[in-house]
Amino acid sequence: MDKKVIVLGVTGGIAAYKSAQLARDLIKKGYEVHVVMTKNATEFVTPLTFEVLTNNKVAIDTFDRNFDYNVNHVSLAKKADLFVVAPATANVIAKFAAGIADDMLTTMYLAFECPTLVAPAMNTRMLEHVASQRNIATLGEDGVHFVESGIGFLAEGEIGAGRLADLGTILEEVDYLLNRRGLLLGKKVVITAGPTQEALDPVRFLSNHSSGKMGYALARSARNMGAEVHLITGPTSLALPSHIEVTHETSAKEMYDVALANTNYDYFIAAGAVSDYAPTVKADQKLKKKDLSDQLTMTFTQNPDIVGAVAAKKKNNQKVIAFAMETEHLIENARLKLEKKQVDLVVANDLSEPGAGFSGDTNQVILVTHQGEVELPLMLKDEVAVHILEKVGTLL
Repeated sequence: MDKKVIVLGVTGGIAAYKSAQLARDLIKKGYEVHVVMTKNATEFVTPLTFEVLTNNKVAIDTFDRNFDYNVNHVSLAKKADLFVVAPATANVIAKFAAGIADDMLTTMYLAFECPTLVAPAMNTRMLEHVASQRNIATLGEDGVHFVESGIGFLAEGEIGAGRLADLGTILEEVDYLLNRRGLLLGKKVVITAGPTQEALDPVRFLSNHSSGKMGYALARSARNMGAEVHLITGPTSLALPSHIEVTHETSAKEMYDVALANTNYDYFIAAGAVSDYAPTVKADQKLKKKDLSDQLTMTFTQNPDIVGAVAAKKKNNQKVIAFAMETEHLIENARLKLEKKQVDLVVANDLSEPGAGFSGDTNQVILVTHQGEVELPLMLKDEVAVHILEKVGTLL
């Protein structure tokens, strides 16, 4: 499969130094990156930096003669899948809105037919000025996509809006705009993710090592495949995927209630790591060591079975997918869950396998259905998610 082509526009703001890391991150995700800079941007970062990172010549001067003959802004316009401008100054945003083409970057904007994604970065007062807001609104009406500026410490020593959005947020939007496919188009997918926490007292809780990365990867991939996604997430430190519905919960009972209330779905994917038991009694006040003996004994009550309850209520062509993380007898335990809970697919992985743990970025799984098993090699969780959803898409 040919790589998607991104043209990265870099303008003359202090945040231009972050564009080098953005270019690097885009390449790591498998995109082909070409950089176009304004002359002001070269005062902050040298073109050589981007040329080394992308292995492509940086475009700056509309009248540059030092290249193989073609009209550069037109040739890139023909091959580009996405035009990303990060950072975008107030000046360049104003030129885009007015249709001014007085350098390579603004000329390319008018020549491109692909989607444009703009990440503004400027002083708070400049961002909030009526002219800037009018220009942003105009571009929005023209179909330009925006990544909202963040709030934080600015170059002038002030704290406010106008900071370049987090690079992870920009990458998330790039993936959303470039990778939407039709496999799950029109489908509703509900996904649980992350751990649950069962309170012992107002300070302490019982939980597990789940990071939520696998569930979040599934949410992003399902969204990219065209699905309407509802993510039910336990407490995590992960950035929320964009363009999906999110419900936050803490305990297994809370996750159970939300899951059972979501009866309108095509696929229910239970990737959440749910606590099997909760303390029978939660202390109203913090348990103090001086009030306890050397050994603490507590009573626990079994939590409700989310996957089993959802599967028991499924109807028509609804499909339920469960996860099974084991430390022994992987296939046997996965098949037992498949039959006992009457789900349609079990994603099984062995915690003892290198690279298949809770908090890592990789996973190695076996897809277990009533027809047999499909073993996937070790790969990034985002890649695992795609394979899982491709298998899921064949179930209906």
